[in-house]
Amino acid sequence: MKKTSTTLSLIACMFFMTAFNPIKDDIYTVDVERSTIEWSAKKVGGGHAGTVKIAGGNLIYTGKALKSGSFQMNMSSITSDNARVTTHLKSDDFFSTEKNPMSKFEITKVTSAGADRVNITGNLSIKGFTHPVTFPATVKQQKGVLVAVASGIRVDRTKYDIKFRSKTFFGDIGDKAIDDEFELSINLTAKKG
Repeated sequence: MKKTSTTLSLIACMFFMTAFNPIKDDIYTVDVERSTIEWSAKKVGGGHAGTVKIAGGNLIYTGKALKSGSFQMNMSSITSDNARVTTHLKSDDFFSTEKNPMSKFEITKVTSAGADRVNITGNLSIKGFTHPVTFPATVKQQKGVLVAVASGIRVDRTKYDIKFRSKTFFGDIGDKAIDDEFELSINLTAKKG
């Protein structure tokens, strides 16, 4: 009986210590020089790829798991494997970078999917339009550095009022069509503090 009473007291003590000393959030600042975003888009007979620079952001890590975070993308920095396409992407046909220089992704939910694997849901904002996106990612934390990597993130551009050469809106466009979805690969490196 005495042993049971001691065990219960120990459990109660641990509960109260946890309740009054919650695990604190660690803020990791995105290193914009070491972080990258690559994009790719397909069209009939080919496609293009390029990059967008990250302007800044934070990731919140609690205990041993990613909790939340956000980052901004400098849309004026968008590049393509073709100079003419780069210029066109900045125009009103696509990202209207003069009017909308920044895009943002804000994490709303993170669920575990195994060792170092998570499913991330968040709100992607482009050109003033915001829609939820969910994708798998790998998140690793070591020695004050947090690395989050995700690839093959599919984004429907038409939800963000980017309708140029979309078969959904221009059914008779034929072989000049550009796929409605483009893909993102994100590699974030963030430092604690």
